[in-house]
Amino acid sequence: MVRAFVLTILITTSVFSQVKFEDFFYDKTLRVDYFHTGDSTNDYYSIDELIEEPYWGGSKVNLIDKFNYGNYKVLVYDDSTSQLIYSRTYSTLFNEWQTTKEAKLTTKTFSETFVLPYPKRTVRLEFYSRDKLNQQIKKFDYKINPENYFIKTERTKQYERFEVSVSGEPESKVDIVIIPEGYTIDQMTKFMEDAEKFAGYLFDCTPFKENKDKFNIWGVLAPSEDSGTDIPADDVWMRTIVNSAFYTFDLDRYLMTYDNKAVRTLASYAPYDQIFILVNSKKYGGGAIYNHYSVCVSDNRFSDYVFVHEFGHGFASLGDEYVTTEVAYEEFYSTEIEPLDPNLTTLVDFDSKWKDLVDDDVPIPTPPDKEYEDKVGAFEGGGYVPEGVYRPMQDCTMKSISKNNFCPVCKRAIIEMINFYTE
Repeated sequence: MVRAFVLTILITTSVFSQVKFEDFFYDKTLRVDYFHTGDSTNDYYSIDELIEEPYWGGSKVNLIDKFNYGNYKVLVYDDSTSQLIYSRTYSTLFNEWQTTKEAKLTTKTFSETFVLPYPKRTVRLEFYSRDKLNQQIKKFDYKINPENYFIKTERTKQYERFEVSVSGEPESKVDIVIIPEGYTIDQMTKFMEDAEKFAGYLFDCTPFKENKDKFNIWGVLAPSEDSGTDIPADDVWMRTIVNSAFYTFDLDRYLMTYDNKAVRTLASYAPYDQIFILVNSKKYGGGAIYNHYSVCVSDNRFSDYVFVHEFGHGFASLGDEYVTTEVAYEEFYSTEIEPLDPNLTTLVDFDSKWKDLVDDDVPIPTPPDKEYEDKVGAFEGGGYVPEGVYRPMQDCTMKSISKNNFCPVCKRAIIEMINFYTE
């Protein structure tokens, strides 16, 4: 029954893939803030508030998500006709937390956001979470009348945005908004310079440099009271604008924020598809979650690599290809099913991954021998574990500290995502 239901979703998505934007939407954003509550095995949704925002940065052509990435999916239907008019897949900090030891011991609530182009008529939102077999299970639905006078339009603070690298109209570009974290009012010039520098890091790398004309990058001038970020283990607490902190899930280098509403409010001052938080710090760290947000520090000697690596996560849902015990997750990847990430496989269904890129003379699994050093194959070790999960090549930007080194599989995933936003 579950598989049939999922198939129905896929068929519906295909049938209504060509929705005319102007028939259903205005050129602005409806932001849906909600609470996601649960533990390691359960999750529940509840609405927080609805907010009208002035810009729509997304595509006006590809309104239906064609990717099977992310732990969550929201389907938006025109309520009067039940036509599917918009959908997106994404992941969040909550679903990562569900795989930690703490989630087996307690219940927590996270703030999350779903954005859609502002509807002209009443819409019905259906929220789906994945189960242990990665099947999408409907958890919550909610109707929104766009004429509801409780939809907030106020802008309590005013921040200026600036162009970092803008090449055209947002509807046909990948729009990235860079948010400053831990930059004081006296450091706004430094932030602007850092934003330019980090845009250069991105466009130094293939396949981004070949597609520079398909990107817009914006910055928002939003100062913090203090310089830096929180480091809880060192009893360092800074008054910063999005409340970021190292030691997320008690991992020293994992630098994230739970303050989703602050992040989304700052992002709304520019059209955006992707949010990147640039943290004014020298300490090594960062993080990213697909279609949620990405984070990097400004002044570490590996900042260029971290920026590009984390954007691979946030933009194209690329998985980590390295092996480590320094993670908070327990059983993050099941070897009984295929990972959602396009660059990891358990070989359960290798045909659905990158088998088409493997030469006939390359064995699967592929031994880490010299003769296969520059070959696409299936090399064991990835997704943090040494066995059972396989990566496409012996090395890649998603594996080691090597900036301009995306493997062909990762490049393909990135290019497909660029095209999706810019067609």
